[in-house]
Amino acid sequence: MNQHTFFYAIEPLVRRLPAVIRPIGHVHFKRKLSWTLAILLLYFILGNVPLFGLSSASVDFFSAYRAFFAGSFGSLLLLGIGPIVTASIILQLLVGAQIIKLNLSDPRDQAVFQGTQKALVFIMIVVEALPQVMGGYLLPDTALANSLGVSLAFISFLIFLQVCLGGVFILYMDEVVSKWGVGSGVSLFIVAGVSQQLINGLINPAAGDAGISVGIIPRWIDIIRLNLITLSTLFTAEGIRYIMIAGGILALISTVIIILLVIFVESTRIEIPLAHSRVRGARGRFPVKLVYASVLPMILVRALQANIQMFGSLMASRLGTVTTSTVTSGDVTNMYTGYSGLLGNFTSTATYNALTGEPLGASSPQAVSGLYYYLSPINGPTDWLPGMQTTSAMTALGWPATANWEIFMHVFIDASVLIIGGVIFALFWIETTGMGAKSVSEKIHRSGLQIPGYRRNPASIERLMERYIPKVTVIGGVVIGGLTLIASLLGTVGGVGGTGLLLTVSIVYRLYEQIASEQIQEMYPMMQRFFGAE
Repeated sequence: MNQHTFFYAIEPLVRRLPAVIRPIGHVHFKRKLSWTLAILLLYFILGNVPLFGLSSASVDFFSAYRAFFAGSFGSLLLLGIGPIVTASIILQLLVGAQIIKLNLSDPRDQAVFQGTQKALVFIMIVVEALPQVMGGYLLPDTALANSLGVSLAFISFLIFLQVCLGGVFILYMDEVVSKWGVGSGVSLFIVAGVSQQLINGLINPAAGDAGISVGIIPRWIDIIRLNLITLSTLFTAEGIRYIMIAGGILALISTVIIILLVIFVESTRIEIPLAHSRVRGARGRFPVKLVYASVLPMILVRALQANIQMFGSLMASRLGTVTTSTVTSGDVTNMYTGYSGLLGNFTSTATYNALTGEPLGASSPQAVSGLYYYLSPINGPTDWLPGMQTTSAMTALGWPATANWEIFMHVFIDASVLIIGGVIFALFWIETTGMGAKSVSEKIHRSGLQIPGYRRNPASIERLMERYIPKVTVIGGVVIGGLTLIASLLGTVGGVGGTGLLLTVSIVYRLYEQIASEQIQEMYPMMQRFFGAE
């Protein structure tokens, strides 16, 4: 059975999957905006619905990726857009590498591709939820199980069902926004999640490390009030490091610079002149942006890293050697656990009340050496500046500290993954989303537009587009990979990460452009044909 026969064979199955009905004809902008706001409100509501039966000792495995996964730990939306992104990664890699040969310009093949991707999302919901429940990250509440007279396994099963249900909610909320709203649900949820973390990083008065507020503004009030920095230590190396890192000034500066740089690269473009073949004097321009594929391919790069880390930690905890060490200091007991696997070592920390044994919190497994360490993303200055790595777990376990050459190698590999991965996924992205030279030339031809000085046929337009689109896509992938690396090295407000910050700024900028495009279509209905509306 060849590939086309297989995919056409499963076509009736994927067509039977529940789907949001596509609107017939043009949807008015006000109605699109209403649907978008309604889904955004529902997203925030579901993000505050706690998982029934979840223990407070549970571990957020994807805490480092939470910003751009648009999920909320401990709630129905725990998985966020993770399953959607992972399914997209798998199919884009298979189609882009010509392992799966589908002609995405053919309506039937495109429908099969989209249906297969939805079916794969359902599978990935289970694949991402099950290891977290069975791997000991999402723990059942023992007290609740005892009070209800049921087993812990039953509570774990209920948690698994809730996480899967939340994943399905996200899938169909994304579909509603994509068909009835403005932009896409994935983009909307990323902006909502990252914006919430940015605000939290600026004004949150809750106490964090050393009893100082989490938000930068109340943190500096605490620093001044408690006299944590004095004039005598202000200009010393330790004082400057404290102000820049602990005080959050470096993260604030980095955030502002990255926002300005993203706006600059988003506004940089090559404009190809267009003229209407039947309407004399009707002219326009087709913009080929420097970031032509947007920054969404960066999600795919980071999501790929996240899945590699999850797989590695699960394999190390199940097949590797487990070492534990307990250290009690005052009323707090820290239990450090090390997992020694074939391709890398991981550590995690669980904190308990030394008097009652009540769990106070736990950290997700972190790669500290080996291949998985080199493939892990950098999330701030403490991951690469010498002397700033957290070594308490490794010291307690008797493991050697990370050498400077290992830190340098980590930075080099993460930079390579971001830049090379950004280029590869950008090229795959434009082909699978109809942004390639061939798809764009056909769209321009169907709209009745042509490029002055060229014959009015798709082949002539495609040859011109081939001069710009692939080259700009590669350059844009390198630029976005570089910006993500800079933001990841310097840190960001609220710990949203370089990828999350770039995504949010770029999505908001493009959302503004899309809103302007929608308004143009309302004013000039003829333009709906060019923008793809029916």
